[in-house]
Amino acid sequence: MNSYSLILRTAARLLLPLLLVFSVFLLLRGHDLPGGGFIAGLVAGCAFVVYLFAFDVDTVRTMLRADPRTLVGVGLVLAALSGVPAVFFGQAFFTGQWLILEVPAVGELKLSTPLVFDIGVYLVVLGSVMAIVMSLAEAQD
Repeated sequence: MNSYSLILRTAARLLLPLLLVFSVFLLLRGHDLPGGGFIAGLVAGCAFVVYLFAFDVDTVRTMLRADPRTLVGVGLVLAALSGVPAVFFGQAFFTGQWLILEVPAVGELKLSTPLVFDIGVYLVVLGSVMAIVMSLAEAQD
């Protein structure tokens, strides 16, 4: 699956950071507007798939810095743990909880359990997409 196209390699080097930043944007805005962990994880997965098409599996594996199955596991744990804080406040499991911090020079920073859940979904989707695509790419070689 290794391509020797100079145009594809150059485009992949430019698109990877842009798509990853866009996926983080989608992740963070998904709490209040359309988007969230699922679509953000798909966009991040697409970024790495484009890079895989331009280079090879080993290069992408190095860039990920984690095994895709580990990403899936960590994401599942994060998503499940995001429901626990509500229980400590006497509410139903997965009821959203917010912590509002006043940060100097930034302003109000809202941390929430729905964001933690979305990050977990993001990692599960990214890990799943990468595990499937990398398995197919390795079988191709």
